[in-house]
Amino acid sequence: MTATDDEGTLLRSDPQTRRSPRRRHLPSLGAFATFEIAAKHRSFTLAASELHVTQAAISQQIRGLEKALDCQLFIRKHQMMELTPEGATLLEAVGRGLDTLSDAIFRIGQRTDRKVITIASTHAAISCYVKPLTDAYRLLRPDIRFTLLASDQNDRVQDFDEVDLAMICGNERSQIGPDLIRLFPEIVDPVAAPDYLAAHGPLESLMQLPQAELMELHPMHWSSDAISWYPLRWDDWFRHHGLHVDELTFRFVTNSYSTLVDAAVAGEGIILGWRHLVHRQVADGRLLRIFDMPLDAGRSYYLKLNPGARDSRNTVDFIDYFQAEAARMADPTAS
Repeated sequence: MTATDDEGTLLRSDPQTRRSPRRRHLPSLGAFATFEIAAKHRSFTLAASELHVTQAAISQQIRGLEKALDCQLFIRKHQMMELTPEGATLLEAVGRGLDTLSDAIFRIGQRTDRKVITIASTHAAISCYVKPLTDAYRLLRPDIRFTLLASDQNDRVQDFDEVDLAMICGNERSQIGPDLIRLFPEIVDPVAAPDYLAAHGPLESLMQLPQAELMELHPMHWSSDAISWYPLRWDDWFRHHGLHVDELTFRFVTNSYSTLVDAAVAGEGIILGWRHLVHRQVADGRLLRIFDMPLDAGRSYYLKLNPGARDSRNTVDFIDYFQAEAARMADPTAS
């Protein structure tokens, strides 16, 4: 059966033709995704926290969606919100639609297999550990590309959707599992360049160390939001080894650990060397450990896998490489 419009023009009855104009006027996919999260939490505040936006932004998107659909989606109460019948109907449809879209994207990813791996961590970990590791891996797999996201201001970077892996620090109560892989303990030693030790050494006694040219991390480094663990300083190292020092004078202070390492390699003084951050300089002789007196912080570094990281064969291969190199760094005598 056919129909005509007011001017007598035939209207096609093809279902796809009828749906297209309606699809063109649908609200944005982002608005539906925001609605699903707000509906899941029954809270704009919690939805804003999950999406890393303001509550006002969530409220504005929901109001826009309600206006576009010409219906109320939430009943706003004093301490909670409830879905209206229209909201419940929309939530069911949005859930099915987003699941279908996610499945399609997964299948596409399985066929193409991503060759870009995104890794997040602090500035020190990215510059001193992750970047050299990825450089070495690309010699083996030049087809693989990396995106490295370094932040000392926001530890939520590790939860961004595009991030495949994150190198994080945690205590021994961390729940190790398939998506949280323990790498190595956090251990520090005093280290210095051979030229510095030749000019100012030999350092034969722990009592000589407080008078040496010590270099330190500025407290600003430790106060960054992404560094949420107790700081290790020279005071902690001396106290751990039974030496109380009233006041230490530092030759050089910076909040950038990579800058501190560069200064030590240049022979400017002695630093506390995090083993995973200076192991290459120690391995090639640019830095030497002073005394055999490490300090174990009692916490470890972990490789956190975000959901979907194991869906890519390329990412899985790199995870295996990351673990093997971490084990080799922690125990150089291991095969």
